[in-house]
Amino acid sequence: MSRRGWWLFLALGLIWGIPYLLIRIAVADIPPVFVAFARTAIGALLLLPVAMMRGELRAALRHWRPLLLFTLVEISVPWWLLGYAETRINSSTAGLLIALVPVITAGLMAASGREALDGRRALGLAVGLGGVVALVGLDIDISHGWAVAAALTTALGYALGPIVISRSLSGVPPLGVIAASLALATLLYIPFAVPAWPSHVSAQAAGAVLTLGVVCTALAFLLFFALIAEVGPTRATVITYVNPLVALLLGVSLLNEPLTAGMAVGFALVLLGSFLATSRKATAQGHGPATAAAESD
Repeated sequence: MSRRGWWLFLALGLIWGIPYLLIRIAVADIPPVFVAFARTAIGALLLLPVAMMRGELRAALRHWRPLLLFTLVEISVPWWLLGYAETRINSSTAGLLIALVPVITAGLMAASGREALDGRRALGLAVGLGGVVALVGLDIDISHGWAVAAALTTALGYALGPIVISRSLSGVPPLGVIAASLALATLLYIPFAVPAWPSHVSAQAAGAVLTLGVVCTALAFLLFFALIAEVGPTRATVITYVNPLVALLLGVSLLNEPLTAGMAVGFALVLLGSFLATSRKATAQGHGPATAAAESD
């Protein structure tokens, strides 16, 4: 992976590891569905004017079918389903299930013939997943079937999102796609958010939601599109391995959560797995169109 790709990877891993802490702060005062609504609304309000002035919104709307699909599989449905899942299964189970995103993406890309899954990358995916298991522990709760299914559907959505971008939206201005998707997601959330409108919001919760919208949504999606263009959709989703690592470090340092031996082992495995899964051999044999496009940058 290129130096630019690594910087994008590390920046996005940090940014998307923060929401776990911010959401915990926000939901103390604000219903989860309203947090999701506010997050998308802030991101849309921030990016829509810029996209319109640059003429990128119109270009995105001309691809409204894949745009709607991306919004549904990457934002609207996953954020709602994950919130539902975490009300019924523990965070260890949810974290492990969502960590399957790179594996699902690699499987989908290999099955479609667009990317070859060589031994090095397969090993990286396995090692990274093992690191996530060590990070979150083996406290697996499968007693709530629907919640587990919701988390798995969330992982599938997160896997499909980058593929939709790569196949149907790669030539569309990223800012237009992100702004239009966030605006559409905001509209889809309105019927559920209005009844949950909070009567009081503390300054701490408001700051958490604002950071979620500006940094973890608007800025993060811009970086995500850039990362997909640089390294391809399969390697971009390996970011899922870094997120729980960042969340762990924040929890230990800010929330006084315990640091176990399993977590220390998981830390090393996540880093090793991410490196192996995102790197590629020098040979171009077996590369699909998406990989070749990424290499040409």
